[in-house]
Amino acid sequence: MTRRTTLFLKVAVYLIGITILILCVFLLPRLANYTAEMFPEFAYLQYPVLIGMYITAGPFFIALYQALKLLHYIDHNNAFSDLSVKSLKHIKYCAVVISILYVIGIMFLISQNAFHPGLAIIGFTITFTAIVIAVFTEVLQKLLKNALEIKSENDLTI
Repeated sequence: MTRRTTLFLKVAVYLIGITILILCVFLLPRLANYTAEMFPEFAYLQYPVLIGMYITAGPFFIALYQALKLLHYIDHNNAFSDLSVKSLKHIKYCAVVISILYVIGIMFLISQNAFHPGLAIIGFTITFTAIVIAVFTEVLQKLLKNALEIKSENDLTI
């Protein structure tokens, strides 16, 4: 993989991170206030939902940081290393945490009779995407471990 490709991926990770940060700081509070004004019967859920969204942003940014570390390892020809496996493991755990937090949030909203179909689509999409990322990183992690084992066996035979 060339440096141009990893540079493109790094720029994409930074853009995603900046976009989510801007959404968390500016759009999310406005959206929570707007929703509380439009649906006063659910205004008491404004802060619990907002806090839940901010809590899920933590693992998201940790996963982005781990992705940047992984790209750094690739740039320095250290892709097939235990450090890469560790980064993939952290990304997997972050994706699992995000999906669990969204499932808890969905169950909370269902218990409060506040689970709108639009929220269902968004919640299920984020949960499904996080699960797919977790499974995909698990597969990559296993492949990388196998490659490291083969590499170490080849190093011992030579």
